Amino acid sequence: MIQFSDYFANWQQTELAAINGAPWELTGSAADIIKGMLLQLADDYRITNTIAIHESATVEDGATLKGPMIIGPNAFVSSRSYLRGGVYMSEGCAIGPFCEVKSSFLLKGSKLAHLGFLGDSILGEHVNLEAGVVVANHRNEWAEKEIKLIENSRELLTGAIKFGSLIGDRSKVGANSVLAPGTLLKPGTIIPRLTSVDQQAKHLSLATQ
Repeated sequence: MIQFSDYFANWQQTELAAINGAPWELTGSAADIIKGMLLQLADDYRITNTIAIHESATVEDGATLKGPMIIGPNAFVSSRSYLRGGVYMSEGCAIGPFCEVKSSFLLKGSKLAHLGFLGDSILGEHVNLEAGVVVANHRNEWAEKEIKLIENSRELLTGAIKFGSLIGDRSKVGANSVLAPGTLLKPGTIIPRLTSVDQQAKHLSLATQ
């Protein structure tokens, strides 16, 4: 089983540590999880329906927010961005213009630059996704839709048909790169620009050789 502590050094200090489940279970239940977290927030959040925005956060005009959602201290959401399906942004996180974020958790200081997509994923602290990065969450191209993960050469079945990536602390993903569903990046991983990362496809290729 995947250990969050292998990817996120400060996981036990986050609000998410008390939530039990595999990564794909957390993202699959993001909306319900965040609804529960809304009840625990301090008075320095402005809550409208199921959307909580910290008083120090900035949400520009023209952003589309569909709750439930928590936007933490000093976080930034740009105009023309689209957040939906349960989104959690911790302190200092930023979403650039023309980005879509769906059912994802971003820990302290993580950023998604402009023209990106982040689906059903968990980002560690100080992760940077450059412009045009796509973190895909669905195996549209395969007849078998179940998302499978590869960790330490072992295949992990999820039972989920939607799951994006688990991206460890301080990882950097270069512009116009694509992370296939089920990508696992250990802390400090650097993905060059214009890279396609598909660990499952590589695993299948090696298995048939």
